[in-house]
Amino acid sequence: MNASPADQLRLVEVAGLDARIRQTDHARRNPPQAGRVQELLAQRQTLSQELTARLGARDDLRTELSRIESDVAVVDARSARDAERLAASSNSKEAQGLESELASLARRKSDLEDAELEVMERLEQADAAVAAQEALIAETNAQGAELSAEAKRVVAEATAAFDAATRDRAALAASVPADLLAAYEKLAVRSAGAAILRARTCEGCHMVLSGTDLNALRRAAEDDVVYCPECGSILVRTYDSGL
Repeated sequence: MNASPADQLRLVEVAGLDARIRQTDHARRNPPQAGRVQELLAQRQTLSQELTARLGARDDLRTELSRIESDVAVVDARSARDAERLAASSNSKEAQGLESELASLARRKSDLEDAELEVMERLEQADAAVAAQEALIAETNAQGAELSAEAKRVVAEATAAFDAATRDRAALAASVPADLLAAYEKLAVRSAGAAILRARTCEGCHMVLSGTDLNALRRAAEDDVVYCPECGSILVRTYDSGL
């Protein structure tokens, strides 16, 4: 196959745009933040499960505290009733029984108040545990939102670069002879497709060509389409090729 040096150079530009298209396509499909966002989602799920457990424990303590407060209210009501009856009683035996019950109620109230204080302390700790867990979730959400916004920005930039490279590629490819472009596209499936030979090195596979291969290239005509013996890419010769 023959092609002018200018057409062969344009083919290298096409290869560069194809590489750019692949890079930007990968970037828009796989923003670097995506992995961390998924980690944060999993972390938030774990944190939320723990928050649910802590909320349950706090609700249980609130229920227990309400029960104790209700019991205290019952004891206070009974004490007030018995005190009223004691004040109005003229029967010594009845009065003695009421005094005994009032003493028992006082002890009961003291026990309830001790239990109430203990539950209130535990409830305070439970409230703090819930608040700490909510703070962790809020921080995780903030990190996730920040990373998601950054990922959207990266995707938008990569998409814009992908679209621009695709347009440029289409325009440039239209100026390359069809047979040369077809040969390149067939090779590009498994290699760079086309690359400059610079300082006796193929820029497609970065291999230095042997003396025998270089001599063969020296004998080739300027418009001959030649190939890298290492990677098979179309090898484009310039003044910098070292021939």
